[in-house]
Amino acid sequence: MDRTGQRARRLDLVFYLVSLLFAAGTAFFSEFYGYRVWGNFASVGYLLAAVLTCLVLFSSTGPTVTSNALVRAAWSRWTPIAVVGLLAGVVPLIVLVLRRSPSFVWGNWPWSFPSQPEVWVVERSARLLLEHGTPYPDLTALDRPPHPDDYTPYGPSMTLFGLPRALLGDGAFTDARIWFALGTVLVIALALYLLGRQKVPVRAAQLAAVSPLTLLTVVVAGDDIPVIALVVLATVLAFRVGPVWTGVVCAVMVTMKLTALPAVVVLAVAVAASGGARRLAAFLGALVATCAVVTVPVFLVDPTSFVEHVILYPAGLGMASSPAASPLPGHLVAQLGTVGHAAALVLLAAAAVVIAGWLVLRPPRDPADVMLRIATGLGAAITLAPATRWGYLVYPLALLGAMLGFASLGGSPGGTTRPTWTTAGTTDELVADPDSRGIRP
Repeated sequence: MDRTGQRARRLDLVFYLVSLLFAAGTAFFSEFYGYRVWGNFASVGYLLAAVLTCLVLFSSTGPTVTSNALVRAAWSRWTPIAVVGLLAGVVPLIVLVLRRSPSFVWGNWPWSFPSQPEVWVVERSARLLLEHGTPYPDLTALDRPPHPDDYTPYGPSMTLFGLPRALLGDGAFTDARIWFALGTVLVIALALYLLGRQKVPVRAAQLAAVSPLTLLTVVVAGDDIPVIALVVLATVLAFRVGPVWTGVVCAVMVTMKLTALPAVVVLAVAVAASGGARRLAAFLGALVATCAVVTVPVFLVDPTSFVEHVILYPAGLGMASSPAASPLPGHLVAQLGTVGHAAALVLLAAAAVVIAGWLVLRPPRDPADVMLRIATGLGAAITLAPATRWGYLVYPLALLGAMLGFASLGGSPGGTTRPTWTTAGTTDELVADPDSRGIRP
C-alpha cells in the first residue's frame, strides 16, 4: 500500500473510532428507546469497521491478481462502509419498525418509543389530509392547551411519506421511515444517473451516508434525509438540466421543510451567476408556481391552522413552544436571559450578513461550491439559533459529503483531464480534490 493509501486508511480509522464513541455514548446515555437501540447496533457496526480498517492498514501484504473475491472484498475501503450501513442502518431500522406493531403497548414517554414523534406526526398528517383536505388540525378545537406533538410543522409535501400508512393501515412496510429511506435512495440514484453514474468517493459516502448523524436520523425519524437528497438533486439539475426543473425540485423540498430555504437562496444565486436574469426568472417562476400548486389548496381549507402549524410554531410564536434545545452556542448564549437571547440573535444576524456577502461577492460557480455554501449557511444557522436541535447538524455534515462527491468529478487520478460544468452557455471548470476520491490499493 502506498503512502496515499495509508493516509486514507488512517483517516478512515479515525472516522470509525469517533463514530464508535458517538454510538456507544448514545447507547448508554440517551433517554430515548429508539436511540439506545440504534446505539447498540451501531456500536457493533462501527467497531467491526474499525477492526477491518486496522487489519488492512497494518497488513504487510495486499490482494493479488490471484486472490479470491473474498480477500479482495475484505481489502476494499467499501467493505467497512457496507458493514456500517447494514448494522447501523438497515438492521436497527427493521428492529424498530417491527417493534412498532399494532399490538405494541406504549409505555411512559420517551423510554419506550420505537420511533420519534416526527414519524407518527407525518403519518397523522397524511390521514388528516385524506379525511379533511388539510394535514393541519384546528388546535383551537382541542379541550386542552396544545402541546408540541399536536403540531405538524412541515409543509404539505411531507405528507407524501405518510400516505402508505393512511391508505393501507398499520404495518411494518407502511412505517414512514421506510418511505423516507426509499425516497432518499431513489432521489440520490436519479442524481447519480444525471451525473453519468459517476463513482462515489469513499470519503463522501462516509460523511453523507454512514455518519452517525445520518444513520441515527434514518433509523429513529428519517424526515430530514429526503430533504437533503432533494438539495443534492436540485444542485445537479441546476448544472446539468436547467432552471425550470431546479425550481420544481426546490419547491418540493421547501414545501416539505422550511429548513431548505437557505439552499433555495444559494441555488438562486448560482443560477443567476451562471445563466443570467432570464434563467433566474425561469427558476423563480417554476419555484413559485409549484409552491402555489402544493400549498394553496391546503391553505384555503384552513388558513389559520396552516399559519399556526407551518409559520408561527417553527418561529417560536405558536400557542405552544417548541421543545427544541441543544448544547450548541446559540442556545447556550440564549439561556443567559434576555440579554443572552438578544446576543444570540445578533450573532445569527451577523453570520447571515457575512454569508450573504460571500454569496454576492463570490457567487457559487459549480456544484461543489454550492454544497459548501449551503452547508456553511445551515451550519451557522443551526449552531447560532437560540432554539435548535443538535440532530440538525446532519444537514451540513451530509452536504459536505456531497461537496466532496462533486469535487471528485475532476477527471483522472493524475488530474490531467477535467470535465466542465456548462450552464446557459457559460462554462466553469470544476476543480478536483485528489484527496477526496476513493483510493483503491
